[in-house]
Amino acid sequence: MKTTLVVLTAALLSFAGAADNQFLSTWKAPGAEMMDFAGRKVAGVMIIDDQNIRVSAEEALAREISARGPTGVPAYRIIPKEELANKESARGWFERAGIQGLVILRLVQTDKEKVYSSAIWVSGYYNNAWDYWGYGWGNVYPVGKAREQRSFTVETLLYDLSKGTPIWAGVTRTTDPKDVQAYVKGLAADIVKQLEKEGLVRKRPR
Repeated sequence: MKTTLVVLTAALLSFAGAADNQFLSTWKAPGAEMMDFAGRKVAGVMIIDDQNIRVSAEEALAREISARGPTGVPAYRIIPKEELANKESARGWFERAGIQGLVILRLVQTDKEKVYSSAIWVSGYYNNAWDYWGYGWGNVYPVGKAREQRSFTVETLLYDLSKGTPIWAGVTRTTDPKDVQAYVKGLAADIVKQLEKEGLVRKRPR
């Protein structure tokens, strides 16, 4: 059964040595089983306006993905930057490259409190992989300059692209990031480790 997935989503939080990524909530679709990534191309994407951070995150995601069976591919190697925000163009680039899965991180603003529940993941733009893609790139949150203290939240979704529906979702938060480059590497690992715990991806060989 050829299932393709998209880990759609999400956001840059924070990682500052002592700062940890805290999973505030997770959700798994009823009946969801382990995704067999073996032999498939899975791209890593970060929705952010800083190209350096994006490259670091996508490279880290590709490494974590490749360590578990699939062929991880940083999205910046596939799709031109100027076409990222267009969901139809993006879909075409990934299809031509033979990409069957997609992991997306998106930085979300945390000035306003947002309550996540199981109902959220199957409604609105979350309910379809490419609707979320269009929304995500249309609402990029800039990192900006460091403030006295910052809190960032990451929402992560795993989509089955054969159906376009979400399989898994998670929300992460960290406070006061000081090293964003180091953070994105840690975030990539933490997300995939959580998917291991949820039984959706194979464990990394030791």
